[in-house]
Amino acid sequence: MESLVFLFSTAFLIGLSGAMMPGPVLVATINRSARMGFKAGPLVVIGHAAIELVLIAAILLGLGSLLERQEVIQPILLGGGAMLVFLGSTIMNDVRTGKASLPSGPTEADAEHGDSIFTPVIEGVITSVSNPYWSIWWATIGLAYIAMAKDLGPLGLPAFYSGHILSDLAWFSLVAAGVAVGTRHMNDVVYRLVLGGCSVFLVALGLVFAVDGLSGILQML
Repeated sequence: MESLVFLFSTAFLIGLSGAMMPGPVLVATINRSARMGFKAGPLVVIGHAAIELVLIAAILLGLGSLLERQEVIQPILLGGGAMLVFLGSTIMNDVRTGKASLPSGPTEADAEHGDSIFTPVIEGVITSVSNPYWSIWWATIGLAYIAMAKDLGPLGLPAFYSGHILSDLAWFSLVAAGVAVGTRHMNDVVYRLVLGGCSVFLVALGLVFAVDGLSGILQML
């Protein structure tokens, strides 16, 4: 049970770190929330979650047998850990140099209010697959997490997926609420402090992944 809680918690925190960085999904959330209100945030996440669920299924169907082999799992852990360290270091640098700032949404809704509820869902799918970071994340960190989740039995993947998606839901719902009511829920200082904490967590966890992967590789030699 402790391992499942750890998997869920770390998946949530790493997902939150990624969600808080400006990207296409955030832009879609801001723009659509200005037109449709708070509900646009969760709807965008539904599209994002759906395409990620499809991707996980495809990974399991096509690469599941490979993930059972230690000579594949250990390099995945090492590569995923290295990517976490890189991403965490990049975020740290953005916070240090002042590049990281809280995005603000449009102040006016310049479109009709009769948008279909399927519009933000579709935008969640499109903006996810069009983001290069999304592909890199699943090719490295995501694969590492799936490999670990499979080792925890039938509850492993649900624990990982729910933690990952809930982080997106929490952040993008907060953004949507801020845009919908015309207020900002945090200033740049608080945003940078939170993001800085997330970056430290990314580097620390990345080192854990990398050390585990490297140890496994050395044992196989």
